[in-house]
Amino acid sequence: MNRRHLLTASTALAAAAAFDPAFAATKGKKLATAATVGNPLLAPWTGPYGGLPPFGKFQVPHFEPALTNGMDMARKEIAAIAANPAKPTFANTIAALEDSGRPVGRAFSMFGVFASTMDDKPMQAVEQKVAGPAAAFGDEVTQNVALFARIKAVYDARETSGLTAEQKRLTWVTYNRFAHSGADVSAADKPRLTQINQRLATLYTTFSQNELSDEETYTLVIDKKEDLAGLPDSLIAGAAQAAEGHKMPGKWVITNTRSSMEPFITYSTNRALREKGWRMWISRGDNGDAHDNNGIIVEILQLRAEKAKILGFPTHAHWITADNMAKTPDAAMDLMLKVWKPAVARVHEEVADMQAVADKEGAGIKIAPWDYRFYSEKVRKAKYDLDQNEVKPYLQLEKIREAMHWAAGQLYGFHFTLLPTVKGAHPDVRAYEVTRGKELVGLWYFDPYARAGKQSGAWMNEYRTQENFKGKVTPIVSNNCNFVKGKPGEPVLISWDDASTMFHEFGHALHGLNSNVHYTTLAGTNVARDFVEFPSQLNEHWLPTKQVLSQFAVHYQTGKSMPAELLAKIEKARTFNQGFDTVEYLASAIVDMKVHLAGSAKIDPKAFERDTLKEIGMPEEIVMRHRMPHFGHIFSGDGYSAGYYDYIWADTLTADAAEAFEESPGGYYDKATAKRLHDCIMSVGNTVPADVAFRNFRGRDVTVDALMRDRGFPAPKKT
Repeated sequence: MNRRHLLTASTALAAAAAFDPAFAATKGKKLATAATVGNPLLAPWTGPYGGLPPFGKFQVPHFEPALTNGMDMARKEIAAIAANPAKPTFANTIAALEDSGRPVGRAFSMFGVFASTMDDKPMQAVEQKVAGPAAAFGDEVTQNVALFARIKAVYDARETSGLTAEQKRLTWVTYNRFAHSGADVSAADKPRLTQINQRLATLYTTFSQNELSDEETYTLVIDKKEDLAGLPDSLIAGAAQAAEGHKMPGKWVITNTRSSMEPFITYSTNRALREKGWRMWISRGDNGDAHDNNGIIVEILQLRAEKAKILGFPTHAHWITADNMAKTPDAAMDLMLKVWKPAVARVHEEVADMQAVADKEGAGIKIAPWDYRFYSEKVRKAKYDLDQNEVKPYLQLEKIREAMHWAAGQLYGFHFTLLPTVKGAHPDVRAYEVTRGKELVGLWYFDPYARAGKQSGAWMNEYRTQENFKGKVTPIVSNNCNFVKGKPGEPVLISWDDASTMFHEFGHALHGLNSNVHYTTLAGTNVARDFVEFPSQLNEHWLPTKQVLSQFAVHYQTGKSMPAELLAKIEKARTFNQGFDTVEYLASAIVDMKVHLAGSAKIDPKAFERDTLKEIGMPEEIVMRHRMPHFGHIFSGDGYSAGYYDYIWADTLTADAAEAFEESPGGYYDKATAKRLHDCIMSVGNTVPADVAFRNFRGRDVTVDALMRDRGFPAPKKT
């Protein structure tokens, strides 16, 4: 769903992260080597706030030697841990591993930032070079027999060796991560596992770069003013700016990114152009050219199936879900199918409403996918007297940012202060100090604008993860968006969905900033994949509160607050178009799970997508939110593979948790409930299992009932 999009940083980064428990930590030991002294990516961060990433010093040529030398440094540390003649203990094995790899962790952290936000051709070349070696390094650590024997010895003795609860949890997580990744596979299988992981890392990088290429190469160029009919002024201005950037002055360019194309097909009255733009958007990675991703998908699926067999699982889907809250693919599918049927029924109702409007206008058309957003807006206006163009003048990018900060202050006591002299990876990036009272909490970086070489969508990066292992280390996090930059001095107006997305991604940042645990591996967002979206989706619920909208939803020209009657319309239309939103997302999640349950069967991506959607009764007026050739969530890394269901799983938790606030005396600003959220969810990271964390907050296990109520679908009555 467009407001629920968390991108992983980079494939090489993810490869290393999966196997090195301390890779993300950045409070480094001062290793006196030429590598750390000569390369800013490896050197400890210095300066205020516990050290800052020196973005002015990082250059693309630094990355390959930094990662190569950094991995060599980590190898020596890990070899020393594995060869330690002393009896394995938590201190000399688990904690020592936690403390290893600091320099390469810093390098990979910045590599992720540049790969997702500054991915020009030289950077893409570096990605291709390091993806395989990074995956090999991960396997080298995982498959170290002596190291795993020591980890297992500590794991086996964890209940009798006087460990704290958090130390026991870290021991379990470390052991499970190694075992789940193949630490105990046979010696005969280990070389093949390494080959597979290296090849997958390269394929993930290529897939991502192909998707980015199609987003940058294909554009919708408009050269007639009459073809702008229906478009809001802010979109027209952004298209003119984009045309200037593409050296087409006097024209208008709709770029092939969600933030540009979705509003175009929502408001353009030119049906032929809507179809043209829609087809361009859904065809990313599927154009039969050098950047076509279909062949890559086939190879990825084959390799994942083979890898799962080596690891002892029937399919890749079984391997993924075993380590998540769902535990099995059947549990994930069961939840999705419970929601699918009522969502499809709602879509048929929505389409009937839209068709009635089109017929009344004498359009002489049958609603098609490129009509859905356009006519849904007409229905919204007819049913609720709500025009999104009426809402947009009240949603200024910077005011929504202020609203996020204010709400975080109400919930967690945070205060955000702009640091104008602190540099980011690009001049558009701003840094903010985050404090609670007089205490430094961390730093928050904001990168709001689209540019060449930046992945589309919105996401959170973590530059430095919180820890209290060897002294207090404060987190550094960022939020990244892709809004079209306006003219100097002009506010950037955004849609309601964009505002929801900002609150969503900021929820991930708050999860990182609130973290208060001992060990990095257990900190912040390092939780089960189908739990990580819960805090972010919950944070969306503060946007539509009257306290936020009355203060920060102010008209960009008059400065007046959004009128009460408009607020009422927004609330009344809260469940509008939930059929579309749910089906568009669930179709992608179901196809993701089914394609990974297919095992070693050789898949034709186009045919599989078509046949699966037909089998589950996909309405013909909608396409998957992410068609397979550009489904970066699942094919540019393992971050969401066989796990795109995570969003609906987390949304089940979210809807239930939201009702906890709604039932409280102070509503969404109830201090006692906010404290319980902080104490049980936001601050504990992975120090307790996800289901236990939720139970501690809610007082019981989650049910699906609140989710159905939240989406306006039939559900059992509350008791």
